[in-house]
Amino acid sequence: MAEARISVLCSGNGTNLQALIDSCASNAPDSIRGKIIKVTVNRKGAYATTRAEKAGIPTDYFNLVKDGYQKLGEKDPAVLKEARLRYDADLAERILRDKPDLVVLAGWMHVLSTNFLRPVSTAGVPIINLHPALPGAYDGAGAIERAYEDFKAGKLEDNTTGIMIHYVIAEVDRGEPILVQKIQIQEGESLEDLEQKIHGYEHDLIVKATALLAEKVSAAKAAKT
Repeated sequence: MAEARISVLCSGNGTNLQALIDSCASNAPDSIRGKIIKVTVNRKGAYATTRAEKAGIPTDYFNLVKDGYQKLGEKDPAVLKEARLRYDADLAERILRDKPDLVVLAGWMHVLSTNFLRPVSTAGVPIINLHPALPGAYDGAGAIERAYEDFKAGKLEDNTTGIMIHYVIAEVDRGEPILVQKIQIQEGESLEDLEQKIHGYEHDLIVKATALLAEKVSAAKAAKT
């Protein structure tokens, strides 16, 4: 069966990327039936680049400032918005050049505009993202911290937060969930304990969701041949 071609976008350490790399290299029954064809990073020195290079995966460092889309220290909202739209359009072009079947955001700290989402969607390529909250809760940055604050204040329903893998749409963290994992916060648990626990679940969930979609892609490719 034809393998799914996977493009991964990262901004930092790349622990979720490592989980994807390890699964793609595994022969386990539930491993990802796909190949990571490119890892794109938008931050200089992101360790995700090193992880990709060690696995023999091509990388691309593409940055708003370095690549001339905006000046360092720019404050004008209109200028920043225009720069972001141009960057996103060119990022989509760079990603689609590799003909991926699936785009995975694995710790990608840049909100993608429709200038990226539209052409990738038109090409029939799904985009998925991991967010450390349950659907409809704590959209955007600081989700774990906000859930923990509500827990400490006695406002978190059933003392439960979670993580999800969802399709990416223009509305931040509001795309259709693919897989959801509930995580209960225990009394006496510190924020650092919770973060560590959540990150452990993240690695498993992002692999499961990517494997699920890669399987669908492989089946669709096989049906065409």
